[in-house]
Amino acid sequence: MKILHMFSILLEVAVFVLGIMLATVKKRVYGWGFALTFAIYVFYDLVNFLNLNVSQSITYLLFFVSTLSALWALWRVYKQK
Repeated sequence: MKILHMFSILLEVAVFVLGIMLATVKKRVYGWGFALTFAIYVFYDLVNFLNLNVSQSITYLLFFVSTLSALWALWRVYKQK
């Protein structure tokens, strides 16, 4: 299962990079929302993968921010003409 976890982290990094590319190359501001969301996912998964001790309050806050970021990004995609 460790290999699956590592593969998942690599996919999250790919989504993060594509979000940055979407924001910078394609000039789609919602790309920043996807990038932030997946940067937080990468951080969280690396913390778990490396068995680091991060307070539960921090993880709750990070997931709240990532949820807001994803919601904002999807709202921008929805509103796009």
